[in-house]
Amino acid sequence: MTRVLVFSTLYPNAAQPNHGVFVENRLRATIARGGIEATVIAPAPYFPLSHEVFGRYSTFARVPRHEVRHGVEVWHPRYLVIPKVGSGYAPEALFRRGLALARQLQAAGQQFDVIDAHYFYPDGVAAARLGQALRLPVIITGRGTDLTLIPDETGARRRILWAAHQASAMVTVCGDLKRRLIALGAPEDRTLVLRNGVDLRLFRPQDRAAARAALGLDGFTLLCVGGLIPRKGVDLVLEALAKRPDCNLLIAGGGPLRATLEAHARRLGVAGRVRFLGEVAHADLPSVYAAADVLVLASSREGWANVLLEAMACGTPVVATNVNGAEEVIRSGAAGVLMNRRTPEGLVEALDLLRRNMPSRTETRRYAEAFSWTRIGEANKALLDGAAAAGFEGRHAPGVLDLARRLLGEPETGVCDPAAP
Repeated sequence: MTRVLVFSTLYPNAAQPNHGVFVENRLRATIARGGIEATVIAPAPYFPLSHEVFGRYSTFARVPRHEVRHGVEVWHPRYLVIPKVGSGYAPEALFRRGLALARQLQAAGQQFDVIDAHYFYPDGVAAARLGQALRLPVIITGRGTDLTLIPDETGARRRILWAAHQASAMVTVCGDLKRRLIALGAPEDRTLVLRNGVDLRLFRPQDRAAARAALGLDGFTLLCVGGLIPRKGVDLVLEALAKRPDCNLLIAGGGPLRATLEAHARRLGVAGRVRFLGEVAHADLPSVYAAADVLVLASSREGWANVLLEAMACGTPVVATNVNGAEEVIRSGAAGVLMNRRTPEGLVEALDLLRRNMPSRTETRRYAEAFSWTRIGEANKALLDGAAAAGFEGRHAPGVLDLARRLLGEPETGVCDPAAP
């Protein structure tokens, strides 16, 4: 039995059920293979007041200190966050809180064989220090902005590279992120791609007519799913919508830009064709995907965008910006179309191309079936088992990643081929 300590600020909780759900999903897929026990330490920012008037900060106060999710014990110790100026201190704050709790758990009889950390900065840096303090091997997964944006800052880049050299193995969720990590100076022989999968039982085709009727839809409908933040590019989707008067748009997600986007829709004269659904629970998304004709993702950067696979698994093709891992997800017409330009005109061009060559929803679902969590869980278990068996002293020994690589069929380019056996 391999005893895993999962460490990340990215993990769902009762107050934020969609937060970092991809981390939980990979863990659940791994546990399902058997031979794994896990405890999660998912620190939450400290904030003293839970009244909704304080916006997203009040959500932090509502995060429970302890909960059990899908049979896994999850702890949420608080750590201090100083807005705008505190990123340099964050690894230290996470390390201190994580170490105190881990030692409490050990004192109570729990033992750990390996640390499974997610998000390189600050989480992975703190986890690497935890590994040193607890004499445990560490695996760090890079997931997006932690490797596309944060390394632009010299101090963060230096600490990311230090953590990479400490780790037994590094995982990225797409080949583009692997190449970026290696370019920073991470050891290539200890880095592999372990993409996110999709829950094919939850995300599946539904009664489309019923789903559309429930939302009162009429006509060709686009869908955006995700946080209403600048990099998601929902403003570009609204501008493209203005150029296609026969289309409607659903927006599932919340965030700081909602009021701005609503005003933008009014200025463009498309407000009557746009509906803001707010936050939609993960379990309720399949019916929204089923109701839409096309999912649109106009992000400026993404690691591995889970919404693309979720939509496809429900039979809904996608249009997405050609950034980071998108080209590894959208590899045939059954999946959808990549935008050549991240502009309203480029989006319209890609959307028109897809509409002229719309795949059947059955074809799109069949394409998504190559991305199940099963093989990802098997490979992740092999990686955790290998690191645990090597231990702290042998954490850089050759062969820790070998079985995981064989299970993934990962080619030399570092791009995980979803069609590989």
